[in-house]
Amino acid sequence: MREIKNKTHTKETFYYAFSCMLERASFYGLRAVLVLYMLGETLNMERDEALTIYGWLVLSLLISKIIGALFGDLLLGNKKAIIIGGIIQAIGAFSLCIPSTTGLYLGLSLVVFGSGLFSPNITANFGKTYVTKTKLLDSAYTIFYLAINLGSFLGVLFISYLGETFSYTIGFLISGILMLFSLIPFLILKEETSVRIQEQQLEVKFSVLKVLSTLFIIGLFWVFYDISNIRSIDLQFQISEISSLVISKYLWQVIKSIFVLPISIIAILLWTKTYSSQLYKLTLGCIFGVISFGILLLIPKAPQEDYTVTYLISLFFLGISEIHIAPIINSVLTQYTNPKYLAIAISLSVFPTRLFYSVLTLFNDTFYENPILGLQYGVTGMTFLALALIGYLLWNKRNTIYKLN
Repeated sequence: MREIKNKTHTKETFYYAFSCMLERASFYGLRAVLVLYMLGETLNMERDEALTIYGWLVLSLLISKIIGALFGDLLLGNKKAIIIGGIIQAIGAFSLCIPSTTGLYLGLSLVVFGSGLFSPNITANFGKTYVTKTKLLDSAYTIFYLAINLGSFLGVLFISYLGETFSYTIGFLISGILMLFSLIPFLILKEETSVRIQEQQLEVKFSVLKVLSTLFIIGLFWVFYDISNIRSIDLQFQISEISSLVISKYLWQVIKSIFVLPISIIAILLWTKTYSSQLYKLTLGCIFGVISFGILLLIPKAPQEDYTVTYLISLFFLGISEIHIAPIINSVLTQYTNPKYLAIAISLSVFPTRLFYSVLTLFNDTFYENPILGLQYGVTGMTFLALALIGYLLWNKRNTIYKLN
C-alpha cells in the first residue's frame, strides 16, 4: 500500500452519491412491490404472467442502458441525459398509479427508458470528476456503491412498507417523488464540474488489455457468485422462517446490506488515505468470497436455528468480498477508457458477465434442484480463480524484484 498525498474527495462526490441513493431508493422500492401489485386485486394477474413481465423489465433495462449511454455520450451530453432520464423515470412511476394494464405498461416503459438514460450517464459523469485523481477512483466508486446499497436498502424497506400498509399507489407515488428529488444536485452542479477533463495519454494496447482482463476476472467472479448464491438465498428463506431474531420479512430481503454499509465506510476511509492496485483488491475479493461461501458448506441441508449466526458470519465475509469487487470495474473503465465514451463503456461492461451467465443457465435446473451442488461448484471455481490471481501477483512481484536487481 502507498499513501495518497494531496488528494481528497470534493462536495461534488457527495452530490452525485446523494442523487444516486435517491434514484436507487426509487427504483428498487418500485421493483420490490411491482410483482405484488400485478398479483393484487387491481390487476389480478396470474403469477406466471407477472413474473414474465418482471423478467422482460430486467432484460429491457440492459438494452435501454446502452441506448441511454449512446444518447449521453454522442447526442445530448451526460448531464442532460441524466436530467431528462430522471424526469421520464419519475413520470413512469406516477403512471403506475393508473389502476389498469395500460398504466402498468406505460409506466414500466417510461421507467425502463428513463433509467437507461439516467444510470450509465450518472456513473460516467461521476467518474469524469476523477480522471485527474485516479488514485482515488477505487474509494470514489466505493462511495458510489455505498450510495447504491443504502438507497436500495431504504427504498425496499420504506416503499414496501407503504405499499403493503396503505396502497401500492402510495408506493409508486413516493417512488416518483424520490426520483424527482434525485435531480436536485444536478440543478446545483455547474456543467464545468463534469467536463473539465484532460485526455489520457495511455498506450491503447495496454488500456484494452487492462479493461478486458478486468472484465474477464469480474465476469467469472459473478458467475461463481451466482452459482453459490442459489444456496445462500435458499438458506436465507429457511433461516428467516425458523430464526427467533426480531427481523421483518422486508429486512431479510436486504439483510446483506446491513453488512455492506459499514464495510463500505471502512473501505472508503482506508482507500482514501492509501492506494493498492486494483488487481490486489480483486484477489482479496475472490479470497473473501471463497471464505464466505465455504462457511455455507458447514450448514446442513435443513438448518436449525443454531446456524443463524453461521449464516450471518458468511454474509459478513461476503460483504467484504463485494466491496473489493463491485466498485473496481467502473474504476478501471474510468482510468483506461476515453472519457468521451465512458458511459458507453460502462453500459457494455455487463456483457461479459451476461455471456458467462448465459452458459450457466443451461445448468440452472440442476443447481436449483440441488443448491448445495451449485455451492460446491461455485466455491471450487472461485478458489481456482483466487489461486490464479495470487499466482500472477507473486510472479509479477518476483519479476519486478528481478528487474530492480
